Amino acid sequence: MSNNIELHFRVATPDDAAQIAQLVQAAFRHQDTRWTGPDIELNRRFTMTPEEVLSTINNPNAVFLMATANDGTLVGAMATIKKTEELARLAMLAVDPAVQARGLGRRVLANAEEYAIKTWGVKMLGLNALNTRGLLIEWYERRGYVKTGETSPFPVEAFKELELPKDLHFVEMEKQVGGGKGAGSA
Repeated sequence: MSNNIELHFRVATPDDAAQIAQLVQAAFRHQDTRWTGPDIELNRRFTMTPEEVLSTINNPNAVFLMATANDGTLVGAMATIKKTEELARLAMLAVDPAVQARGLGRRVLANAEEYAIKTWGVKMLGLNALNTRGLLIEWYERRGYVKTGETSPFPVEAFKELELPKDLHFVEMEKQVGGGKGAGSA
């Protein structure tokens, strides 16, 4: 695939769950320490099941948005969840490792933001990143997200066999956006 990949966006259906789970798992397991920080073993152990993806797809207040190339290959995805009338959460931003570093993540994120704004009329978008992922946090900041000062715990008990930093947690971030429902969706 060339550097200029034309993306086509759509809302995932239950039939897409296995493919999305595979993409998210591959993206999160990718060993690019510029983005993942020092917890490489945590990346290697990351799993996502089709059932986990289905729980988002089947949620009436959530979608998994897919980005495909011209040939239909899934190259990116992101979950978007309406939490309140004012707030949507974005999660699981994933880009196929074979096409990373080409601006696709930025485009997938922008599509998820646009979907939440146009479909739900939210005024605030929220997401989080592990505190060890400094470059990723900076990347989100360049896209208008600000640290709220809040954190949420990382489930270290699920990874007892790993030596994880004692202060491992998620940094909560938000971005204020317009709001107001519009016609159509991304």
